[in-house]
Amino acid sequence: MSLNRRELLRWGAVGAGAAIFSTAGGCVGLPSLIYNTPQAPADPLAPLASAQPSLPLAPAGLDPQLFQRAKAAMDQHRIWYRDKIGIVDFTKPSSEPRFHVVDLHAGKVESHLVAHGRGSDPAHSGFLQRFSNNFGSYATSNGTYTTADYYDGKYGTSMKVRGLDSTNDNAMARAIVIHNAWYAEPEMIQQHGQLGRSEGCFAMPKSSQWDVMQQLAGGRMIYAEKIA
Repeated sequence: MSLNRRELLRWGAVGAGAAIFSTAGGCVGLPSLIYNTPQAPADPLAPLASAQPSLPLAPAGLDPQLFQRAKAAMDQHRIWYRDKIGIVDFTKPSSEPRFHVVDLHAGKVESHLVAHGRGSDPAHSGFLQRFSNNFGSYATSNGTYTTADYYDGKYGTSMKVRGLDSTNDNAMARAIVIHNAWYAEPEMIQQHGQLGRSEGCFAMPKSSQWDVMQQLAGGRMIYAEKIA
């Protein structure tokens, strides 16, 4: 589960630093902020360290094509913190861990369960069928996100995300967030063979949510996509 040396130097160069079949609300109407995320140091538009492209390698458990797309998005959007990123592989069903937190320094991956939106899987097959950025779609959006502020909401302390692409730039206004949910706990898989569905949020088991928020806080990147 290790990246090669060139990958580590490149991608770590900057920053060290209802029942289950019903809809699951809670992604709309954000309350007031209770915490603020730290700001990136000095000029985030300053040139980032560069290196020659390396072979299209990926840590074990990650789709190499998806990993390369995530790294390209990191450069495209000039993400400041480049020590860790989240990569969500919506090619996989909800019964499999598919929210990957990648440590680009150590070349290690932690994988977590995550639900997709009910608008992305109307038949509740357990597989994401479509993405949408539209209001009222209750669907998951694909593209590049950065983490934003913590807030206290329906599911306790949660985290906002900001969409950076045309495919997900309504994320903040749609109240797409990282939160925990009963329908995203592993017991749902044991009982139903899949997780429940969110309204487009990254809904996770409670233990996973805390781990993910801690590691990706402060404007770090999340890349969500499905490889056809």
